Amino acid sequence: MTDQPFTPRAPWWGPHLQTVRNLLLGDMADLSRWPATRLTFATSDGSGDRLAGTLNRSGGSNACLVILVHGLTGCEDSAYMLATAAHLLERGHHVLRLNMRGAGPARPLSRQYYHAGRTDDLRDVIAQLPGDLGASPMAIGGFSLGANVMLKYLAEGGTSARPVAAASVSAPIDLSIAAYHFHRPANWPYRRWLLSRMRDEVLRGEGLSPRERAHIETVGSIVAFDEYFTAPRNGFAGAEDYYRQCSAGPHLAGIKVPTLVIHANDDPWIPNALYESVAWETNDCLVPLLTERGGHVGFHGTGSKVPWYASVFADFIEGRAARDSGKCQSMARAASMAK
Repeated sequence: MTDQPFTPRAPWWGPHLQTVRNLLLGDMADLSRWPATRLTFATSDGSGDRLAGTLNRSGGSNACLVILVHGLTGCEDSAYMLATAAHLLERGHHVLRLNMRGAGPARPLSRQYYHAGRTDDLRDVIAQLPGDLGASPMAIGGFSLGANVMLKYLAEGGTSARPVAAASVSAPIDLSIAAYHFHRPANWPYRRWLLSRMRDEVLRGEGLSPRERAHIETVGSIVAFDEYFTAPRNGFAGAEDYYRQCSAGPHLAGIKVPTLVIHANDDPWIPNALYESVAWETNDCLVPLLTERGGHVGFHGTGSKVPWYASVFADFIEGRAARDSGKCQSMARAASMAK
């Protein structure tokens, strides 16, 4: 799959610089070369909410459609979404940058909000792809929280899941352990930044009760945010019940789509123990690329300004598009583990 193990490029040494590089530079890929179309999708839960995304077409004759799913407080315009889309478009693929329910530009279309287990929303989008897109080979890439949603969706779909390939980058596959790890003292700058963004994202919307608004304005942790807002708003008994029901980790054995699972051992947000405990050898469809370095959705490597995960994902889907999507074993055996 890749003959280049991940090596950080100067000056982005260490997990924290890898993690915050995009935020520090404000480095946004320009997609203006590729025609863009706004797509909206109805949800099937009776809420009347709609999902939205931006489709860029490459013009490639053998293009796959790649759906990208953002992480917590992200959207279609997040730096990692734009960088990955630009690389895939350069290689001749179409890209749909999906906003999860109520995120980013899609905020006015929904009264509800995304969470780590809203797999039905992804299923609704795939079912409503228009015309030629519905018939073309399709792949999915997910980042952080969006990667957890994607992995759980794939597991629920089993052999009926439509994608020919998928890639997960820095997924919190055990939401409870990841949430408490994120609240370690060393992570206080991340916690403060992310909680502020979560508050802003929700408070900009409509339909909040006075009680919900009061909780959101005063909670001091992401676990508390989930306990007093995310969980009750979505029918869970509390944060722990939400984490238990929505974590993708217990369901990985059910994935029948060839799937890259990319994670860095030095990720400051998600402990490496979550990935060390997975019995990868029991599912030939899972291809773990577990690097020593890379941070959280970082992977800014030597030799190219393209994020390393974007390059290996493109290689992977191009290999899979030429194969029967139901036969995972030969691809998994051919994949090399990045050390």
